[in-house]
Amino acid sequence: MNASDRPANTTLVLLASLYCAQGLPSGLVAHSLPVLLRQHGVDLGLIGLLKLLALPWLLKVLWAPWIDRIGSRRLGHHRGWILPLQAVVILCLGGLAMLAPQHLFTSSFWLLVGTLLVINLAAASQDVATDGLAVRLLPERWRGLGNSLQVGGYKVGMLASGSGLLLAIGGLGWNLSIGLLALALVALTLPILLFPEKRLLPQHVEQAEPAGPGLLWRHYKGLLAQPGMLAWLAVVLTFKLGDALGSPMIKPMLVDQGWTTAELGQLTLISSLVGIGGALLGGLLYARLGALRSLLIFGALQALGIAGMALLVGRGGDVLLVYAVALFEQAADGMSTVALFAVMMRMCRPEHEGADFTLQASAQVLLAGVVGACSGVLAKVVGYEALFILAAALGASVLVLVLRYFWAK
Repeated sequence: MNASDRPANTTLVLLASLYCAQGLPSGLVAHSLPVLLRQHGVDLGLIGLLKLLALPWLLKVLWAPWIDRIGSRRLGHHRGWILPLQAVVILCLGGLAMLAPQHLFTSSFWLLVGTLLVINLAAASQDVATDGLAVRLLPERWRGLGNSLQVGGYKVGMLASGSGLLLAIGGLGWNLSIGLLALALVALTLPILLFPEKRLLPQHVEQAEPAGPGLLWRHYKGLLAQPGMLAWLAVVLTFKLGDALGSPMIKPMLVDQGWTTAELGQLTLISSLVGIGGALLGGLLYARLGALRSLLIFGALQALGIAGMALLVGRGGDVLLVYAVALFEQAADGMSTVALFAVMMRMCRPEHEGADFTLQASAQVLLAGVVGACSGVLAKVVGYEALFILAAALGASVLVLVLRYFWAK
């Protein structure tokens, strides 16, 4: 393999640190806080409202064009967004570390919710700037590797602030554990602080629209007007639908077969690590296989992994089989996600990278979320086995859209 155009190790460390920083708030909200709040007797209805804190990740498409257009002359375009936004998250975590949990989870609950909303708003906006920076830094051939860092770094951050934080709080307490999380984010900010963006990535403002009224419409109208863009959006919207339909029912199926919380926690941790490995492998293979073969092969493996879940129905006591299928499914999921994100980067226009990538990612996540929300109802009607087979068939059938898109080019 010719590695002459391979990104420098400093570039890879930079991107990994930024995506890991994004995962820290997500793991805190999605995994740690529901457990801690319930332990302090918070009502289940209020805990469920935490899901609404993810809204900035869906709505960021509305302000992403301005992040592409407006930047700091002194710090550099992307650093001018990333540094202050990460500083906001660090300050918010530092503030939470100074409050007693017995007050924070009771009388100051809405202060906690407001702080978490600010954290998610800052992290989601940082994501737009980071994606734009990644597209500009990575040669097309190596964008698979870059997206391996995106998927892997984000999952590492989630594990640290999810399972890691829950383990740490038992011995260190809330205040010290959250303080260490803030310090970890400070360390993750150092690579972007030292990155000479103004020298390495000068802006080309002549390729951009002015940041005036109507920017949102002009920006996305220009993206959709690209040749083949509508056909590509069909791929983006459908490529992960089989996984979105099947994966939410994996844990409920195992619970129904007697798996305990501890056993599921161990399976989740190990399979998440395998998923990170799958993402790294997928990125390296993308450089050899190219876009079309990567999407087809990894997409087929993804469908096969979901189909394998049908083998586990009624066989949850076979621990080795459960682990084998679950680890294969997670590795395939990581590989397919990396391939999809890498090709999404190809569709981003110069000086529009952050918002162009954000629109594609938001559309994919939104539709996958809607389909995933229907998985429980469908499983109740047809049963787990039929659900996984239907999900696998859906995942395999959408590969036709991949072929049609590339053949039409």
